[in-house]
Parts: sequence; structure tokens; C-alpha cells
Amino acid sequence: MTETEIGSIVNRFCASPRPMLIGDQWLEATDGGIIDVVDPATGQAFASVHAAGAVEVDRAVRAAEAAGTAGPWRRATPVDRTRMLWRLADLIEQHGAELALLTVREQGKPLGLAEGLDVAGSAETLRYYAGWCTKLEGTTISASLPDERPPGALGPAYHAYSLREPVGVVAAIVPWNVPLLMAVAKLGPALAAGCTVVLKPAEETPLTALRLGELILEAGFPPGVVNVIPGLGHITGAALVDHPAVHKIAFTGSTEVGKRIVAASSHDLKRVTLELGGKSPLVVFADADLEAAADAAALSIFVNSGQMCFACSRLFVEAPVHDEFLDLVAARAAAMPIGPGDRDATEIGPLISAAQRDRVMEYIRSGTSDGAELVAGGRAVDGDGFFVEPTIFRNSNTAARIFREEIFGPVLVSSPFIDLGDALRLANDTTYGLAASVFTKDLSTAHTMAGAMDAGMVWVNCMLALDENLPFGGFKQSGLGYEGSHQGVAEYLRSKSVVVQL
Repeated sequence: MTETEIGSIVNRFCASPRPMLIGDQWLEATDGGIIDVVDPATGQAFASVHAAGAVEVDRAVRAAEAAGTAGPWRRATPVDRTRMLWRLADLIEQHGAELALLTVREQGKPLGLAEGLDVAGSAETLRYYAGWCTKLEGTTISASLPDERPPGALGPAYHAYSLREPVGVVAAIVPWNVPLLMAVAKLGPALAAGCTVVLKPAEETPLTALRLGELILEAGFPPGVVNVIPGLGHITGAALVDHPAVHKIAFTGSTEVGKRIVAASSHDLKRVTLELGGKSPLVVFADADLEAAADAAALSIFVNSGQMCFACSRLFVEAPVHDEFLDLVAARAAAMPIGPGDRDATEIGPLISAAQRDRVMEYIRSGTSDGAELVAGGRAVDGDGFFVEPTIFRNSNTAARIFREEIFGPVLVSSPFIDLGDALRLANDTTYGLAASVFTKDLSTAHTMAGAMDAGMVWVNCMLALDENLPFGGFKQSGLGYEGSHQGVAEYLRSKSVVVQL
């Protein structure tokens, strides 16, 4: 398909307000609520979607409950689930060009990143979880219970075993930074475990989720197994969290909202997994390959315009090479073309919204007022859209806001360290604990740092090395529970013990 044909498909999809998916029906909001979708590269609305209120939330949850409790999804065999997940992965690949362009339009990232991370990553994630459907097992247990049978009875007195069952209806609430992949990261393990899902995409990026809903029906999933309901967080999201028939909440987003979800879900003790914010450190020792480390530092903080939860936004470099290294990173930042995501040369796309641009610029101003030295960038780009230059600060005051708070934009702050102990102290001096990275050629230093860094994911001499076979979860205020690996699937299962007297 040509670029023109792909563009025409996306334009047709966006031509009229998109309804929400409940069961196998595409429904409009009963109260007429509409959300505009804004292209962050232009600042102009180009599409709209119907927004779910309390009525639609209840319908979606009831549809998911009916599909799972005693419905077709509960009766589906593991092989059935495997085949449908694999089919959905194939469909995502087949429609990858339009999904990537749709991602660029609603989220702003460069097209190549949308193709590689969002689309290809989603297909591979689904295939990974498709393999788990046939590998969920209980155990047979030798129970130490009193045997009250007559003397001479043969064999055990009891047959005891455990079952692994789906937890039930899952509310999946996903963010706007990687909208398709974040939706699939929730759907994959939930569906593999046999759960049903009500998916609420971020209000800024609902289009890829709705297109995914169309592909889910095309893949043959029974009605109600996946429901897609766009809406505002304080209305749709809150109603989902409060719904008594929702058994688990899977949320990715800010730590502030995650805490509110925990509080709101406590009244009926819903299960909760949270993948939250980060203020990840990147530690560079003087013996490291400085060129490779500089590439990694720039990639980590500037990919997706810094709008990544695990971005290494705090840089600590051993003092003798600190200034030299910062010059290397600044040179890379200056060479990154800024522009719309559908432009071939673009490496830095826009931030998601005017509000996010203004928030990032306020942090940049605070960095300057707190005495940090601006090494690169620091300006919003004039014209249409929500662009901010890749920005680097040098600051020895690690108590400054730009060191302490998650900015979620292309802003890096750096400080020197003296030795390994100082590096560990600085790296762990944060309320977050999502990811960390260390660059060194010394094997002992690498393993010492990896073992002592207080983060759920540690990269050594690499960056953004992510694999679904690895558990991913945050320490401290970066989250609860895990995504990825068998641990991610286990978050959607409950264990039941059965004892049979023989």
C-alpha cells in the first residue's frame, strides 16, 4: 500500500466521531459526550470519539462479566485462546502501517518509533502471551491430614490439588505515551489467563485502542471478552475503579493517580497492579565506553520526547570525565531533528499536549531559577504544535526539583560523583525505583551496582533492553506488581485449593 492509500484509510477512520465497543456493538454515548482528539504536531483537533459515562461503564463491565463468568470465554480452551491471540498479532502486523500512522497522528512520536515500538512490539507481546495459555498449571499436593480410615486401607486418604483460575473482570487503564503497546501489555496476560477486559484508553489517544477493538472482533474473540470505552479519567476511569463487578485494576500512569486508585479500590479489596512513574538514574564510570554511554544517555531521555516512565532523567558521571561526557550528550541532543512524526528525519516529536508542554517548560524555568547551568536546549519551539527542545542541565544540587520530580519530557539533569559509594547514594536518593542503568568496563563494579541499585530493572552497558520474558515492575513509589514473564500472567490468576477425601 502507498503512503497516500494508508493516509486515506486513516482519514476515513477519523472522519466521524468513533463509537465505543461494548460486547460486539459499536455504541454512542447516551449523554452525547464527545472528546476531541488533537494532533500534537499541529495543535488542531482531527478526530473525535464518544466518551463513556456511568451507563456505558456498567454496560461494558456487565458484558465482560457475561462473557467470562459462565460465557464463551470461560468455556474456551487454552488452545482456543492461543489461536485468537496469535490471530490478533497477525492482524496488527497486517494493518501495521495504518496503526503506526494513527499513532503518529494522535500521540506525535516519529513514525519509525511507532512502527518498531508500538506496532511490532504489540504483535510480539501478544505472541509471547499466546504461548502461556497452554502452560498455566495447578499442582498435586501430598496433604498431611489425619487418616481415619480402617487399618489396612491402601493409598492416601486424601487427594489434594490446586487450580489456577482467572481473577475475573479486569479494568485496564492505559496511558497516552505508548498507547497501543500499553493496551496490549494489559490485554495479553489478562486474556491468556482467561480474564475478560474493559479497556479504557487515555483521553488523548483513544483511536488506536478503538482500531484495536475492530481487529479483536475480526480475530474472533467472543462478544464482551474485550470492551473499549474511551472517556475522561475522573468520570470513566473512576466509575471503572468503583464498579463492584470489576475484580482487578491494571493501571499504567502517574504515581499520583495510582495512589488514588489504591485508595478507591480498597473498599472492596480489588486486586491492583500499578506501573507508575520514575526518576531513573544513569551512572557512568570513568572507565566506560563514553561514546556508547553518551548514545545510551541521549536515547533514554530523548526517545518519545522523554515521555517514558523508565527514562533515565538523572545522569551521574564520575567527576574526572563528567564535563567531557556531558559535552558528548549535548552534541547528540543538538543533532536531533525536531518536527512532526511523519517527517522522515524527525527524531524528536511533540509533547502530547499544550498542558504537558507548559508543564515541562515550568520545570525548565525552575531548573534555571534553582541555579542549574543550562547546557543544551531549554526552549519551546515557536509555531504550531507542542515541541520542546532536548534540554540538558548541569547541577550539583541534587535537592532541586528537576532532580527530585518526574518531568516526563526531554529534560536531563547531570551531576558528578566521586566513587562507587557516592554513585550508589545518589542513584538511590529518590522516591522512585522503576529502572536504572550503569556503564562501566569493570565487572565487579557492574555487579555491585546492579545488586545495590534500588530499582526493578537495571541495565548494564545498555539501555531500554526490554523483553516480555523479563518481569518488569517498580520498587518504592514506582508501582505494585509485575508485567511481563510468568509473574505478569500470575497477576491475573487466583489459586484455589481442593481437598477430596477418598
